[in-house]
Amino acid sequence: MSDKYQNAAAWRSADLIKDQSWILRINESARKKLAENTDKVFEPGRALLDYSMEEFDLGQGIETIREAAQNAHFGSGLAIVKGLPHDLLNEREFELLVWAVGLHLGVARPQGRATQYFSKVSNTGMDYRSASGRGYNSNASLDFHCDGCDLALLACYNTAKTGGQSIISSSVSAWQMLQAERPDLAEVARQKFFFSRNNEEAPDEAPYYSQPLYDFEDDHIFGKWNRNRIRTAQQIEGVPSLTRQQIECTDLLDKILRRPELMYTMWLEPGDLQIMNNHVLLHSRTAFEDHKDPERKRLLYRLWVAPPDSIRLPNSWKNYFRAIEPGLVRGGIRGHLYDAKCRDFDLRQAKNLGMKIPTL
Repeated sequence: MSDKYQNAAAWRSADLIKDQSWILRINESARKKLAENTDKVFEPGRALLDYSMEEFDLGQGIETIREAAQNAHFGSGLAIVKGLPHDLLNEREFELLVWAVGLHLGVARPQGRATQYFSKVSNTGMDYRSASGRGYNSNASLDFHCDGCDLALLACYNTAKTGGQSIISSSVSAWQMLQAERPDLAEVARQKFFFSRNNEEAPDEAPYYSQPLYDFEDDHIFGKWNRNRIRTAQQIEGVPSLTRQQIECTDLLDKILRRPELMYTMWLEPGDLQIMNNHVLLHSRTAFEDHKDPERKRLLYRLWVAPPDSIRLPNSWKNYFRAIEPGLVRGGIRGHLYDAKCRDFDLRQAKNLGMKIPTL
């Protein structure tokens, strides 16, 4: 394998333990500034899409978060920021703070059938393995996967009674292992695989799309993995059956991702912000049991972001991201309810950040 693909994202779990520069902390004065400004701007009943970046003076705290986002985007693929003031804000105010952070990092992208730009990660009884199941609304153990955006943010407000650990794995290191052990299957991973849209497709989209598991562009490696979506795509009319080699490839890749030397497990604590680069990092979660008290149930907030300093994607990524050029508003699940209000938000936020929106 060429050295040009060896980078900070090709880590092993021992590397993250030895060098924890990917973990940043917000100091106490910066925490108070974040809480005070959020409390000042917060208006009960006001929709998140109606807020603008310039309303939020987030002080030194946002600079720490920007540094973390850069580390995730151009470094290991992962960053943790500790110290968001969850203890100084109620749920709705904390939600607004996470949204404000996203406004400073890029253009938020919709995340599902309802075209929601912001998601609560909590157990609502969803069946993860169903044809329309989403893991973030279940308490199930999740397969390794990447989200449909450049950067994903997860902010923890409450932890579960037991379980719910975050697990990550480097898709770059997995590629290296796959290529070293089974170069024939590495070539298979660069073939077209079909993924289900889980009934969340926009009116102009098919219920499935094709994309390789790995591709390359401008000396960068890009990984795509969601075995659950590959499995459910097999139930859709018109999707070709997986070949024997494709099944062998996905089986081996699954095993590689879960090897102890590659898989890193962590607890997300209240006030933690996890930032992930979906092109080089895969994530999952252990099953969990919730508290009986509704106010103590496991709760995280998820935001998908298109950053202004994004890099070019492979041509094969266009089927899902709709655009591949750097600096464009791209990615997300447009869903069924993308309307003029969504478009106005995208345009306004893109203008604030000097970004462009691709032609519909």
